[in-house]
Amino acid sequence: MPADKLFINARFGDGASRDMLVRGGRIVAIEANGERPSGVEIVDLRNALVVPGFVEGHIHLDTSFYGDTWRPHRPSTNGFDVHERVAFQAENLAAAAPMDVRARNQLDLCIGHGTTQMRSHVMVDGSVGLKSLETILGVREEYTDLIDIQLVAFPQNGILTSPGTPQLLDEAIKLGANAVGGLDPASFDRDVEGHLDVVFGVAQKHGVDVDIHLHDGGMLGAFEVEQIAARTRALGMAGRVTVSHAYGLGDIPADALKKTADSLARSGVAIMTNAPGSRPFPPVALLRKAGVTVFSGNDNIRDSWWPFNTDRTTAPVKRRDRAFSHVINVSVQTSANGRGSRIEGSREHFLIDDTLVQVATATCWAVP
Repeated sequence: MPADKLFINARFGDGASRDMLVRGGRIVAIEANGERPSGVEIVDLRNALVVPGFVEGHIHLDTSFYGDTWRPHRPSTNGFDVHERVAFQAENLAAAAPMDVRARNQLDLCIGHGTTQMRSHVMVDGSVGLKSLETILGVREEYTDLIDIQLVAFPQNGILTSPGTPQLLDEAIKLGANAVGGLDPASFDRDVEGHLDVVFGVAQKHGVDVDIHLHDGGMLGAFEVEQIAARTRALGMAGRVTVSHAYGLGDIPADALKKTADSLARSGVAIMTNAPGSRPFPPVALLRKAGVTVFSGNDNIRDSWWPFNTDRTTAPVKRRDRAFSHVINVSVQTSANGRGSRIEGSREHFLIDDTLVQVATATCWAVP
């Protein structure tokens, strides 16, 4: 059992300094600086900023190479192409360390940076069957006391174009996955209606959430977003559907964007973005203003898609002070709500660990 502690002089988001009493690893009281009970260890935070644990809204524990033998990032040969990146991934995975080892490496990194909730997509399709999911389910069980992990059954190689995948997605939910995923219904499966029939059919059958990868750009991507929103409304699934990436929202005309944003807000469909700098991505501020739930995720750390080699949950804070409260909101409360873990206002009695105390420091950057 962890020792009882009183964290004093903790700075909160409203600027106030308070004390936090922790018993048995849980925060039992947050009060103005005052009396100090006997029999507890005093930890002076010296006005360090304290925030709730971060929420990793989108990651892939099964395909990260973090901690594995280093391999250089392989760029696309002729612009971003999902099929090509999937092929690169298959080559890299064939020579990778065991999946459970790589998944633990990534979890240790994220937990060390203060992540307490996570949504991970795991490959489930005709190419791998349920093997990846079974492995990650085992790893999740090992980390139960440290982090809450949702798993999405993700058809990386398509649904209709990968024989047996509809049945595998159904079995994945029975096995322990928490949500059903999809991938580019138009460009990958060439059948938007058929693809969504499977995804929403599994979700309705088992009462689980939906989280669909959508890389398609321009008006094609916007059309698919509209189709997902329409399904969500028709099935009464507001608050239970996410479109991940939604790159198309970053390169469509303003009038089309407004229409799509209004549709998303009305339908209760969330948008997840890792805000890649290499291509258009959803306009976060505009979507939030329209009432759309927008949350964040790394997408992955050191994989076959991105060259990034660290947990970037709060990276924007290093660039713009004005963005701090926005980033904290997107990385904590909004991300949790987007993945189905409701966080409303301040939470009492949540678990605490020394590594989850986030400290804001003054940093100066010399810019030529």
